[in-house]
Amino acid sequence: MRSRNPRLRAEVMQRIAQRIARKDWTQAEAAAQGGITQPRMNDLLRGRLSRFSLDALVNIAAAVGLRVEWKSAA
Repeated sequence: MRSRNPRLRAEVMQRIAQRIARKDWTQAEAAAQGGITQPRMNDLLRGRLSRFSLDALVNIAAAVGLRVEWKSAA
């Protein structure tokens, strides 16, 4: 069975980027909100998926005001 983790990470990353765009935050503002550095936020916004664990992305998502919910497909 193929891991769904990369797909999940990509989806969370995309939602974070959308939230930042809607809030019209600069990278520095988004980084401060997300509790990470501006260079790390730059990696996130450029889609550098391999640099983020799902756990880290969930924490950033929560910090920028997103609610993360998991639903079983079964």
